[in-house]
Amino acid sequence: MLGRVVLSREQIANVIRRMAEEIDSDLEGRSPVFIGVLKGCVYFFTALTQELAHSVEVDFIQVSSYGSGTTSSGTVILVKDITADVRDRDVYLVEDIVDTGTTLSDVVHLIRARHPRSVQVVTLLSKPSRRKVEIDVDFLGFEIDDIFVVGFGLDYAEQYRNLPDIHEFVPEGHA
Repeated sequence: MLGRVVLSREQIANVIRRMAEEIDSDLEGRSPVFIGVLKGCVYFFTALTQELAHSVEVDFIQVSSYGSGTTSSGTVILVKDITADVRDRDVYLVEDIVDTGTTLSDVVHLIRARHPRSVQVVTLLSKPSRRKVEIDVDFLGFEIDDIFVVGFGLDYAEQYRNLPDIHEFVPEGHA
């Protein structure tokens, strides 16, 4: 069941502009590759990269750990790999949300095995209270409480990604 608005489209847009300014200052003298972690990152990734003043190469990786539930299974499966050569490049991994850290930690290890110059983590949302694996977030939009959220790319069983605001979601029978 769709619940209260946690973050409005205006709040999201404002924080993306702030993050883009911070990242732009970090991009000076770099050869960046922005890698989006599909599918959830698409809305954030697009909005963020459009706000950047620097030209950047983009690519995508897709992993799965949620299935159709509201909690991570803990098993990360590579669905789509990147095609960009990241050796000696500055990689910015763009994620919609860092929850337990398990998925992103696996993605970071996969990218680091390809010998980039650096790996920076960029996320719109973080739930630090849910961390099982410590992960460094270099650019953060919002920290949120331990609630399940949908909208602006975040989904429940592949639904609600297209909502412009981020809402709390409570599955039927859990209210």
